[in-house]
Amino acid sequence: MKKLMLSAVLALSCLSAARAADIVDTAVAAGQFTTLVKAVQAAGLVDTLKSTGPFTVFAPTDAAFAKLPAGALDSLIANPEKLKAVLTYHVVSGKVMAKDVKPGAVKTVEGASAMLSARGGKVMIDKATVVKTDIECSNGVIHVIDSVIMPKI
Repeated sequence: MKKLMLSAVLALSCLSAARAADIVDTAVAAGQFTTLVKAVQAAGLVDTLKSTGPFTVFAPTDAAFAKLPAGALDSLIANPEKLKAVLTYHVVSGKVMAKDVKPGAVKTVEGASAMLSARGGKVMIDKATVVKTDIECSNGVIHVIDSVIMPKI
């Protein structure tokens, strides 16, 4: 009986470990989204991106944030509403896997539309190139982009 219970506990542990983490925890674990995670915290969006969703996040890497003009990130962090607008421009409601992406305008959570396109075999959102797709999370999916995209604010 003890062996059976131990086996059941181990099986349940494996099942929970196999479950995908939410968008925020996945971004933290990846290690290449430190700036994005800090910005999400500064904008007060952690609870939103940990909620049920589902969400599709076009996530700029730390290298993407480093491409911003000097002082731009500090300016955004100093203005939480503007920062929130920029970050929610990177989010689309629903779970959109790469195979389901269609060229054209896509409405972001920010409210404006971003333009999805395919050029030379590369998928782009506005002027950012999608460099990695389909990082599945418990509440959506992350597509990694090489630049920060900006709404018209």
